[in-house]
Amino acid sequence: MKTIVYSTKPYDREFLDAAVRQYPHELTYLDARLTLDTVGLAKGFDAVCVFVNDHLDSEVIGILATVGIRAIALRCAGFNNVDLKTAKACNIKVVRVPAYSPHAVAEHAVGLILTLNRNIHRAYNRVRDGNFYLSGLLGFDLNGRSVGVIGTGQIGTVFAKIMSGFGCRILAYDVCPNNVCQKLGVQYVDLDRLFAESDIISLHCPLTPDTHHLINSAAIRQMKHGVMLVNTSRGAVIDTQAVIVGLKSGKIGYLGLDVYEEEADVFFEDLSNVVIPDDVLSRLLTFPNVIITGHQAFFTRDALSCIAETTLKNISDIEIQDKSLNEVSLSLVIR
Repeated sequence: MKTIVYSTKPYDREFLDAAVRQYPHELTYLDARLTLDTVGLAKGFDAVCVFVNDHLDSEVIGILATVGIRAIALRCAGFNNVDLKTAKACNIKVVRVPAYSPHAVAEHAVGLILTLNRNIHRAYNRVRDGNFYLSGLLGFDLNGRSVGVIGTGQIGTVFAKIMSGFGCRILAYDVCPNNVCQKLGVQYVDLDRLFAESDIISLHCPLTPDTHHLINSAAIRQMKHGVMLVNTSRGAVIDTQAVIVGLKSGKIGYLGLDVYEEEADVFFEDLSNVVIPDDVLSRLLTFPNVIITGHQAFFTRDALSCIAETTLKNISDIEIQDKSLNEVSLSLVIR
């Protein structure tokens, strides 16, 4: 299939070029995101390949159908940025990468926890300046602490395993509890109890209407004072304004974000020579107990290789048999 690949960086091209040897397709790369302004560039292609911040609402998908697009291939697991109803009505197949490297994302979440707890980011900068003073860097033992895991799909399950290894008590919430976690000794509870008893809360759920702003003012009020909150799922699972209020009051003692609900115009770009236009993000960056990474939890060689290979195989499956095991249906819920 002739495929136009939106939102590409050099690393995307490296891994897709390697995968195309196994799954031959004619790929055209664009730096630009897919939006209403750039959708016209898809004319003459059979498929579009997109990433997390590409915009595929009903209007964009309608234009894709008009120019002859047969498939939308997502280089990610989430599909909250795609209007599935319109895609189905236009007979456009939507395929995704349901699992690339759950270890990559889970390990990044643990990295954020360790860095926040032991103030490694602040210690690094101090030592670089010749300051070896320890005041302000005090942490706590993870052993024996209660960790709340919201979402125990593949990533959440790996995360629970790792935190169990630290000797943590694991509480979890999921609409579909799994046997692997239960065998680990994970205790499934309702959200109210998870919020109330967890010292650390890590988010590993998809973005759906039910999880949009799941972490809001009401949820934060139920949490322990000084709770650590980590999000490597989707930005809009957190109400950022409510979290800022929680940080200012001390209710939230630590915040680690790899995603942000208004990240589309900021993440994956070099803005080091300009003023960041997002006032909320700029405010978050002023807190010493906040770490933000630019949606890099997935960013390992293993994950990128799997993403590229699965994406191109999905396109091959659509081309050859007009279906794929990784096709997204209206009834599908990501876990």
